[in-house]
Amino acid sequence: MKKLALTTLILLFTIIGFAQDRITGLTFATRSEVITQNGMACTSQPLATQVALDILKAGGNAIDAAIAANAVLGLAEPTGNGMGGDLFAIVWDAKTQKLYGLNASGRSPYNLSLEYFKENGYQKIPSLGPLPVSVPGCVDGWFELHKKFGSKSMQEILSPVIYYAENGFPVTELIAYYWGRSSYLKKFPGFEEIFLPNGKAPKKGEVFKNPYLANTFKLIAEQGRDVFYKGEIAEKIVAYIQEQGGFLSMKDFEDHTSEWVEPISTNYRGYDVWELPPNGQGTAVLQMLNILENFDIAKMGFGTPEYMHTFIEAKKLAYEDRAKYYSDMVFNEIPIKALISKEYGKERATLIDKNRSARSYPAGELEQGNTIYLTTADKDGNMVSLIQSNYRGMGSGMTPGRLGFILQDRGELFALEEGHMNVYEPHKRPFHTIIPAFITKNGEPFISFGLMGGAMQPQGHVQIVCNLIDFGMNLQEAGDAPRISHDGSSQPTCEKMTDGGVVSLESGFDYQTIRALLNKGHRIGYANGPYGGYQAIMWDKSNKVYYGASESRKDGQAAGY
Repeated sequence: MKKLALTTLILLFTIIGFAQDRITGLTFATRSEVITQNGMACTSQPLATQVALDILKAGGNAIDAAIAANAVLGLAEPTGNGMGGDLFAIVWDAKTQKLYGLNASGRSPYNLSLEYFKENGYQKIPSLGPLPVSVPGCVDGWFELHKKFGSKSMQEILSPVIYYAENGFPVTELIAYYWGRSSYLKKFPGFEEIFLPNGKAPKKGEVFKNPYLANTFKLIAEQGRDVFYKGEIAEKIVAYIQEQGGFLSMKDFEDHTSEWVEPISTNYRGYDVWELPPNGQGTAVLQMLNILENFDIAKMGFGTPEYMHTFIEAKKLAYEDRAKYYSDMVFNEIPIKALISKEYGKERATLIDKNRSARSYPAGELEQGNTIYLTTADKDGNMVSLIQSNYRGMGSGMTPGRLGFILQDRGELFALEEGHMNVYEPHKRPFHTIIPAFITKNGEPFISFGLMGGAMQPQGHVQIVCNLIDFGMNLQEAGDAPRISHDGSSQPTCEKMTDGGVVSLESGFDYQTIRALLNKGHRIGYANGPYGGYQAIMWDKSNKVYYGASESRKDGQAAGY
């Protein structure tokens, strides 16, 4: 009887143990992938995801849905983006079976010079106020996407954001947290009136309205992009910036254009990984993958000290070139083909000591903040990978003319060192951190994805690719896996890495691994981040379905119909 009771007890504990574990998937996965047939939207805020789906259900395409979602995110997640910032996108067009790249980043003022910074004793461009503000390219980016690929009218696309700006929406948890940390921007005129109702940031669950933003969107919906760059909105921005001691002029807005660019790629173990060329940092992703391809990453295994060390050193190598070469290609001859060549990747890989962390690396000698990311797909096979940002969270603090949004501070990323490729010059695009990504296989669409978070972005993109291709994770697991974030590499603003930097690790890596990294000379930080925000859509050709994944570190949602 006692033996039977003991057997029953053991069986009970076994059942309880299994019940507490995931039945399918890896233990760190937060949820299953979303799978659907007719369309998919993955964003960092559920309201934006639902708006994108509504557009798709009403007959709009993936491009219409992406614009609508981005507009709503500017309202609902002002801590990461808005029409005062810039935009980059990669579009898979089902009709032409081709990828298209859009660089919708703005340029520096004509009337501000390098001499101004030198004469006034600046060692770097400030983070806040009028001086780091460049022309916001987001709105022109929406209209460029719409003109080339859109199907519904801009009035229809923007009607949801107008509705929610007027009627309000409940603020979600993580966004409320970051909003509360941005109260220091109230020193700038206009910010408190719009973003700190009753003198404080809205808390989780509070309903927030932005009638000024609703009015701005109504103007854009009725009068088009020119009202933003040649009309009333531009005039208000210019007047405000000049009152604050800045240099933006109407000519800066009138001359603004986005640029359609050819995406660049490398083949990683049979998959073509696509990024956009500089002034963004997507080239670093391709450089890192070309270095890592020289090692048996799959055999090393996820979360092992061998893989993590190799990844960190590859990042350091790519970021030295990032600091030296990545800049506005209109102003510089940048050796992109050489930087992303397999030969160069192999050459750089030989510099990695498998037993020791490097304190610094040389850049190759060659011939010459928060953000949002979203992705959408439709029933016809169109897919959009879109990223948009104000840079440092809510941006520069410059909140002009009761328009309902904040201007970006991307100009902070210019260097002030003469001769540097990224040195400040008038009407020049600064080095940019925000990068969308795409993967194709055999010339066909496979995965649209991105991972926001400043300098974390190339590191995050590479970790996602390795998780999917080397370690065989599914789309959600690839994003949920604990991440590595290395900080301290040389910067495009001319700061140099001299001490090897610091490796921050998310919880989930065991202490034996951490100790092994310490023994290789890495300096370890714990949970300092940022670790980024990931969204992804995968096309399953055999079953003709979309898989969706959304970042568990954000308030977001992947959903389809």
